[in-house]
Amino acid sequence: MLEIIKQPWHWAVSGTIIGLIVPLLLILGNKKFGISSSFRHICAACFSGNIKFFKYDWKKEIWNWFFVAGIVIGAFIASTFLSNPGEAIQIAPKTIETLKSYGIKDFNSLLPADLFNWGNLISFKGLIFFVLGGLMIGFGTRYAGGCTSGHSIMGLANLQKASLVATIFFMAGGFISANIFIPLIFKLIQ
Repeated sequence: MLEIIKQPWHWAVSGTIIGLIVPLLLILGNKKFGISSSFRHICAACFSGNIKFFKYDWKKEIWNWFFVAGIVIGAFIASTFLSNPGEAIQIAPKTIETLKSYGIKDFNSLLPADLFNWGNLISFKGLIFFVLGGLMIGFGTRYAGGCTSGHSIMGLANLQKASLVATIFFMAGGFISANIFIPLIFKLIQ
């Protein structure tokens, strides 16, 4: 049975499960699906003192903390017990070729060690990708009033016009970043 679980699953399986979670959250508890709001609730619990944005009853949204904890625990279980150690990650040959042109040559784990390691965190590359990238994602999430899961899954399911606009710009931003900015940044830092 465990071997069946370890095999790659078709993307439609997780898509269907996520698609069923949205109406279940709404029907069972009038709850909204999204990740960025969970981080807001954590910050509200920690910094609710003088910051107006965090002054609200975050305890009513405590279920979000369990949601985030479930994601972390699920990722740990999947990476520890359901992965096949020693096997290279299956990546399309064209993607491997592109990543090698960026200087990424290690494909033995989900996150390439050439990019994701503690040494890179304090390098120029790390400053651009992790610090600047993290700030841009955080700003964009707050500016858009939510993240991709909140807008693209929950908002579109509720037929919200703002979520459609946000999703269009998320997709355009991702396309521009992947095809223009990231190759340009890798050329500059190599």
